[in-house]
Amino acid sequence: MAEYDLEQKLVEEHLWERRAEFLAINPAATLPVLVDAQTVIIGVGPIAEYLDETEGALKRERRLYSEDPIQRAEMRRLVDWALVKFENEVTRYIVNERVTKRIIPADAGNRSPDSQALRAARTNIKYHLDYLGWLAATRNWMAGDRMSFADIALASAISALDYLGEVPWEERQELREWYARIKSRPAFRTLLQDRVRGVPPVAHYVDLDF
Repeated sequence: MAEYDLEQKLVEEHLWERRAEFLAINPAATLPVLVDAQTVIIGVGPIAEYLDETEGALKRERRLYSEDPIQRAEMRRLVDWALVKFENEVTRYIVNERVTKRIIPADAGNRSPDSQALRAARTNIKYHLDYLGWLAATRNWMAGDRMSFADIALASAISALDYLGEVPWEERQELREWYARIKSRPAFRTLLQDRVRGVPPVAHYVDLDF
């Protein structure tokens, strides 16, 4: 939203609490949810397309959805990579084991971290970063010539892991340079200031030149 100069108010929602007010908005009890006046949009994809159609189309050179159908299809493929493949093979396990289990109350299903799940995710992330590094080395932005929602989706996934010091940046210079560019964007200024209670970020997390 910051890329489109839109003001926003973030609300932290603990899904395990299953608040009646939140379930009234989204019975599926999933995140994210965008409330725009009387309009409720649920899910990353629908929210991104809603913002593109209501705001992005007016920005032209700053639009995050390419007007070229081939680049738009590639953008959607990489967004799906970030939200499904990367999430299911890496992010979910590391964030769940290192963060979620620390903040969920015992009566809501809190358990000790699973070291086997962490090992698997730490192995998987190397293959993902190798592929993303190849994209960064062969393209100006992940999905093509211009920055798109694919860059934001992939960088957000990486950011959650970089916060915890779980990204092995060694020998991935092109990927580092791409990520440094994303970190300097308006969309990431607020994200880099977010903190998880009781879990401080690694020292380089907010550095643009890391």
